[in-house]
Amino acid sequence: MQKTLSSFGQPPRSQAQPGLWLVRALVIALFSLAAFSAAAATFTATLDRDTVTVGESATLTLAFEGGQPKAMPSLPNIANLQITGQGSFQNFTLVNGASSSSYTYTYAVTPTRPGDYPLPPLKAEVGGKSFSTPPLRLKVYPSAAPPTEAAAPTSQLAFMRLVLPKQEVFVGETVVATLELYFQSTVQNYGNFQIASLPAEGLTVGAKVQGQNRRAQIGNSIWTVVPFTLVFTPVKAGPLSLGPISGSVVVVLPARNVMESFNGGEQRQVPLVCELATLQALTPPKENAPATFNGAIGSYTLNVTAGPTNVAVGDPITVKIQIAGRGALETLTLPDQPQWHDFKSYPPTAKVETADQLGLQGTKTFEQLIVPQSADIRELPPISFSYFDTDKKKYQTLTHPAISLVVRPGGASAMPTIAATGRPTQDAPPPAQDIVSIKQRPGKLEVAGSALLERPWFLTLQSVPVLAFLGAVIYRKRSDALANNPRLRRQRKVAQLIQAGLNELRKFAAEKNSDAFFTTLFQLLQEQIGERLDVPASAITEAVIEEQLQPRGVPAATLAALHELFQSHNLARYAPVKSSQELAAMIPKLESVLKELQEVKA
Repeated sequence: MQKTLSSFGQPPRSQAQPGLWLVRALVIALFSLAAFSAAAATFTATLDRDTVTVGESATLTLAFEGGQPKAMPSLPNIANLQITGQGSFQNFTLVNGASSSSYTYTYAVTPTRPGDYPLPPLKAEVGGKSFSTPPLRLKVYPSAAPPTEAAAPTSQLAFMRLVLPKQEVFVGETVVATLELYFQSTVQNYGNFQIASLPAEGLTVGAKVQGQNRRAQIGNSIWTVVPFTLVFTPVKAGPLSLGPISGSVVVVLPARNVMESFNGGEQRQVPLVCELATLQALTPPKENAPATFNGAIGSYTLNVTAGPTNVAVGDPITVKIQIAGRGALETLTLPDQPQWHDFKSYPPTAKVETADQLGLQGTKTFEQLIVPQSADIRELPPISFSYFDTDKKKYQTLTHPAISLVVRPGGASAMPTIAATGRPTQDAPPPAQDIVSIKQRPGKLEVAGSALLERPWFLTLQSVPVLAFLGAVIYRKRSDALANNPRLRRQRKVAQLIQAGLNELRKFAAEKNSDAFFTTLFQLLQEQIGERLDVPASAITEAVIEEQLQPRGVPAATLAALHELFQSHNLARYAPVKSSQELAAMIPKLESVLKELQEVKA
């Protein structure tokens, strides 16, 4: 903001016209006032998913809004759970005079053994206020063994399989399954993954979320695994079947000729079929079932507030009931409360707020109006909610204690008395005169100021519309010139892409993300060479070095460096670079090659 304001270049006070100085002062004052409006501070902690298998990682995100934390919260030390930092991101925005800042920190949570891991609340101070996040929970299932070599022949380019966390579930329980796509190392890219058929007898299908890619070795082959998380909910008891699931995916293979190179490689559609999976759905036991159990399955907490608590008979009271936890939140309903017989109640309204992409963890808030019917009421009776915990395989009942009330007898209030105005007395003053008498003496006279046309600041203001019109004309001519020059537009766009891509390369190098690093490196080379040769970026391969660049007189050193970068990208698919130093060392070499390519005549 300060850099933008300094571009006005204010001249000395003695040389600036008075009117122009006043306009600049007003503009600076408006920007200064806008900079002081800031958003309220908040602190949240979320997991991108709360169910993983051994060998997979969940992402813990700490988000600070409205300011930077005074000190980073202490991360818990939990056995068999590794928490490592992945990076941070800072954002500052100014919209309509309101400024806001946010700081985001991400951590990889990697389990080494199956189990149920609770993450305690995290505490931090932001903007002078103390915050504490709700507790989180990560459930870890045993990792399923990869398919045998017989089930994954090397002739297949891709296949998929379904992994279920367990075989026995309860009716109403949310089941998080994983649909895994396996791709051979020869596949450069994939897209347009579609599920054509997903038979689910006795099950409802929920969200589908893509996870992080990983690599797996099957026999002597290396495969890329792309996981998709699926949510299922049994709706009836007994044996249930899921599948066979069928679909298709388009894979991209290395180009075999010049025509395929212009299309980015050979594209081939691969059909996919997943075998049938079976489940056994059980009903919660009827023994020891609480009277307030109405089918809730999962793990929850209960919080109740009511207000106002000082009312008269017939006045409404708003009861807010919050049920937070993990489970099928959309299907939760409030159980009947037989203790509310002295109240007239109305149907509640409900709102669901989820805290994860799958919609399995969050809060459901019920608001219900109740009306006391007697002045003898002294409290709102306790509120109970029961659910079946599938982990402990037993019922749990949550009870909020009674809330004290003050109920006054109802009755009609007396109408206010309006005092009547009496007749005017003989001593009342006479009404004021409608016509003011003519003033005999004008009083002291003063000399009027100069006219507006004679004042410099008024003349200066008249030039503002003219300057604005001239600026609009110049901007329009530059826009028209840019619209008629597609090569210039692409050159500017590529320059922006390269600047953003180099920043991403430094980030990927620090994170040791070899796949993303070399993918971005290859895309930057494609964009820069494609812009110079005026061909689509997807058509750029290593073959253009001898076919297109060498005839244009590109120095041999540049061509050799290009060969080295392309070969490093190809080798990274089979042997990823593990060291941040090795990845970072390639960035200066890439920057040098890109600058030399920009000198190539188009």
